[in-house]
Amino acid sequence: MVGIASYGAYIPLYRLSRQEMSQAWGIPGIPGERAVANADEDSITMGVAAGLECLAGVDPASVDALYFATTTAPYAEKQSASVIAAALDLRPDIFTADFTDSLRSATVALRAAHDALESGSAKSVLVVAADNRPAEPETMWEQILGDGAGAVLLSKDGAATVRGFQSVTSEVIGPWRRSADRYVRAFEPRVETQYGYMASMVTAAKAVAEKEGVGPKDIAKAVLSAGDPRSHGTLARQLGLEMPQLQDTGFLLLGNTGTPQVLMMLAAALDTAKAGDRLLVANYGDGADAFLVEVSDGFSAVPGKRTLQTYLLTKRMLPNYSAYAGFRHLMERERYVPKSSPVIYWRDSKMELALYGARCRKCGTVQYPPPRVCVECATKDELDSVKLARKGTVFTFTLDHLVGGAYLNIPVPRVVADLEGGGRIFLEMTDCDPTEVKIGMLVELTLRCLHEGAAFHNYYWKCQPIRGG
Repeated sequence: MVGIASYGAYIPLYRLSRQEMSQAWGIPGIPGERAVANADEDSITMGVAAGLECLAGVDPASVDALYFATTTAPYAEKQSASVIAAALDLRPDIFTADFTDSLRSATVALRAAHDALESGSAKSVLVVAADNRPAEPETMWEQILGDGAGAVLLSKDGAATVRGFQSVTSEVIGPWRRSADRYVRAFEPRVETQYGYMASMVTAAKAVAEKEGVGPKDIAKAVLSAGDPRSHGTLARQLGLEMPQLQDTGFLLLGNTGTPQVLMMLAAALDTAKAGDRLLVANYGDGADAFLVEVSDGFSAVPGKRTLQTYLLTKRMLPNYSAYAGFRHLMERERYVPKSSPVIYWRDSKMELALYGARCRKCGTVQYPPPRVCVECATKDELDSVKLARKGTVFTFTLDHLVGGAYLNIPVPRVVADLEGGGRIFLEMTDCDPTEVKIGMLVELTLRCLHEGAAFHNYYWKCQPIRGG
């Protein structure tokens, strides 16, 4: 049987009150707040963050395939899964694939992973989903959408069995976004909800229940994706479920996170699940997928691994709509375009993405970037490749106001950090208050997009204060 061996989720640090958004445009507001990806985050960086949480305590070399699901891939023609695999330091001989163009992509990828394990073509498959969906300014979409990521590791010996997949295909228009569009479009919400969402989700969920011989009272938690709380509650009633059985979608705290929503909800449900619990999972998007998860053993705690609740509690509120507009580059202005080399980026990918340094065979000093001559004992060409830790302490720092050829009112911390296990590295600090940076503070590394020089995304590691630490 195929099961869930591990799982993880990621929520950006920043939130924006929906009241701030409504006041900025003078339009009605809805309660709560939404998660906002930083300016240096995208679906790949958030996917890496969720993948790292999922692989906490797991040997990356044991993963045979990585599937990435998103509707907001940074590239229209280049695989995103390969970038994530490199950053997660997975084996080069694994199978990678992108699942795109539908909010149902996460469960489509899960079913493909399930089938790969059932057929024997893989023993362990990592499914990662992330979205950073663009919303048109001065519309309710800005308040509705949110950013995030989730990940699930499937294997033959997982603590929770996955079975009973059922799918429904539907061609009800909406929501959609053409390749030429920047923002999400919608038709008539009531028509989409009734004839698309409700019809597909009820059909798929009931088919799973009938196939597996379970009734509403047998379900400990129902993980049902939904675009809004009203649709979520209506669907539950049609399935005969009570409110305590429903896993919260996170809409009031995060917004509709799109493709990863179902994996983030599943992560939250598994955080509190106990042996014997049955979870009904259903996901919508151009139809619906549904399956049953039965927990055989509780998931043991992994040191350093953060739960979804930890990410919910560790947040920083954006002060106003202008800050959000800056993150989303909504205000057109001339920007500095740095020079980049695709050749150098490819040549140094093990160092830059997988984060490998070097250790001197003679004196044992760990160094980054890897040199030919040891900086400590001057031994030449006697260094071994070593994986660097992603946590450390600030050795020294400076606050830089001149970034990208422009003067910034808010400085960017430039940090020299001493990593656990050895190695000293120079990094920018992100997701922080510059006034709170100090020597000796604990930091962790996070993959971010530095810039888009030479018309491609330059990914590299930054550091941030440890969340939940």
